[in-house]
Amino acid sequence: MFESVDSTGVLAWAAPAAAVLGMAFAAYLAFWVLKQDPGNERMQKLSGLIQQGAKAFLFAEYRLLAIFAVIVAVILGVAINPFTALAYLTGGILSVAAGFIGMYVATRANTRTAHAAAGGIAPALKIAYRSGLTMGLVVASFGLLGISLWAIFFLITAQHPDPEIVNGFAMGASSIALFARVGGGIYTKAADVGADLVGKIEAGIPEDDPRNPGVIADNVGDNVGDVAGMGADLYESYVGSILAPMILAVAMAFMADSPMGYGLVNGSFVGFTLDGIVAAVMPLLFAAGGILASIIGLFAVNTSDPSKIAKALNRGTYLAAGIELTLIATLCFVWQSVGKLNAMWFFGSMVSGLIAGLAIGKITEYYTSYSHKPVKKIALASEAGAATNIIEGLSSGMLSTVAPTIILVCAVAVAYISGTQAGGGEFALQFGVYGISLSAIGMLSITAITVGVDAYGPVADNAGGIAEMAGLPHEVRENTDALDTVGNTTAAVAKGFAIASAGLTALALFVSFKTNLAAGMGEENLNFSIDNPYLIIGIFIGALLPFFFSAMTMGAVSRAANAMIIEIRRQFREIKGLLAGDPGVEPDTAACVRISTNAALREMLLPGIVAVSLPIIIGILDVNMLAGMLVGTMGSGFVMSIYMANTGGAWDNAKKYIETGMHGGKGSEAHKAAVVGDTVGDPFKDTSGPSINILIKVVAVVSLVFCPLFIRLGGGLLHLFLG
Repeated sequence: MFESVDSTGVLAWAAPAAAVLGMAFAAYLAFWVLKQDPGNERMQKLSGLIQQGAKAFLFAEYRLLAIFAVIVAVILGVAINPFTALAYLTGGILSVAAGFIGMYVATRANTRTAHAAAGGIAPALKIAYRSGLTMGLVVASFGLLGISLWAIFFLITAQHPDPEIVNGFAMGASSIALFARVGGGIYTKAADVGADLVGKIEAGIPEDDPRNPGVIADNVGDNVGDVAGMGADLYESYVGSILAPMILAVAMAFMADSPMGYGLVNGSFVGFTLDGIVAAVMPLLFAAGGILASIIGLFAVNTSDPSKIAKALNRGTYLAAGIELTLIATLCFVWQSVGKLNAMWFFGSMVSGLIAGLAIGKITEYYTSYSHKPVKKIALASEAGAATNIIEGLSSGMLSTVAPTIILVCAVAVAYISGTQAGGGEFALQFGVYGISLSAIGMLSITAITVGVDAYGPVADNAGGIAEMAGLPHEVRENTDALDTVGNTTAAVAKGFAIASAGLTALALFVSFKTNLAAGMGEENLNFSIDNPYLIIGIFIGALLPFFFSAMTMGAVSRAANAMIIEIRRQFREIKGLLAGDPGVEPDTAACVRISTNAALREMLLPGIVAVSLPIIIGILDVNMLAGMLVGTMGSGFVMSIYMANTGGAWDNAKKYIETGMHGGKGSEAHKAAVVGDTVGDPFKDTSGPSINILIKVVAVVSLVFCPLFIRLGGGLLHLFLG
């Protein structure tokens, strides 16, 4: 019997093998992109400024993060164990590496995309998309490589599985992603808001006009926020979705008489059953299949018709999803044939997540694309001024949360019911939650292509800026704008995937948290009942946290944007001939880059520290209160994150819809009102909204990692002293 278990464990090595293949293909795509023609000298100079600004910011950010990571690692090493600290550092380092590699390629693909756009949509799309998929494959491959190696040695093949160690890897991914997303979001939106308000509204000059001192900082922000920050975001979402079902499989294996394990003998874990080790390995295999499916999906993305760019990108995503579903069905069938569980039901759990992700993506597209009614209504409202534009946008954004929430609820129900049918009996609850965690993998199994579709957008945006600043023919800008407009929608869709998976993953992590506490303290010492005042206090604190977090990040953007506005106005006023466009007169773009950099580095620390430290503080006081906090954060954070991301995306595309010539076109009063709405929406969709989805998982995984400390404290200081 143990021989079959050991041989099944060998399957886990397919995950790092797939990760290596993904990295190899990412390297091929990167080299292909870098071999393309970067354009004339002026284009290369502009791209070089963007590269320098992005590199300078990331290096400064990483220096601060290194200090934070070392402090946290020391705390983990003392409070938990040294291996957990090492896993934490590994998760953070791979997150940083994925973001930097993606940013490196993207900042060089921008000028190549602009140059290719002179030859039409097809060659420009090919370069932009391949650079985006480079980022996607690096994110998925690094995440799968790290989590699989730690899991193989400390969960699957270990004689004494130690979930806290592997949880440390996820904590490193989550905490670094939170700082990267917040810091990058503050940077990009400070520059974007400042450049738009002074340039477009006050000075009346076009977007990305070379006279605007904030344009380079704006283009740098597209990369540090929407490429490096977004990559870190999806990296931690992906890692968390793989980890959650594995931890649940291990937790079930420790339960007496569980089908997942041989039970406890004198308090010691004896070993996995065949079903137990397959349940721990399968999430890795599902993720490995997603990398292969994403590589194949690449070849379906191609078009020369500006009206069919979105269809081409969707075609690649749907092909990858179809291939992934086929692989998942095969793996579940094989599992059922070798184990005792009715494992084909788990296929239903996976499908529920993948379909829910695609459905939420389509709903996000409906509310954020200017091909549909909601965005057109916002554009129409702009004719009456900025106030009605903002009111209509807020209304549309609030309404956009309804359908995704219903879909997520249905996905949870289907995944749970499917899981219970797979296991049944007295462990139906645990198998149901395991099914929910599998649905999160289903949603993020094709992360590589999801990130690729998202990351191509900032490249297209930068290409348009370079085309404008370099004075390229008008048709070049038209082609890059066509790519960029679709990119706004694809970015919103990717955020929808990440947010939806956050809810599913956080739920699975919460159950793992409860299971670990029950195993260490005894079920009788936990009180998650609604009549426990500590639980209610925690729920209110958790519901408040996303609002407090958003207030900090929105305020940071406001303060940084104000400094940017003052600097741009100063340059327009004091640099003679700048606004008039006199030959040889150039703006001081470096000053604006410094403002965004310093503001982002200064303002990102407090939100990140609060998110990491608060669950530890609450857990030290009382674990029941911490459980309530996790529930409150998950509920309010999920809805608020969707609301903010969709509202910002809709405002952005309402502006772009008017810029196509509708409602008076560029320079009209409606356009000026839409620009105001867009600037309000910028921190909604690119700073606060996507950061909340990371916040949901940060508080959950930090709570899980520090479970041993809470257990040693007897459930918290309040529990010890007050009972």
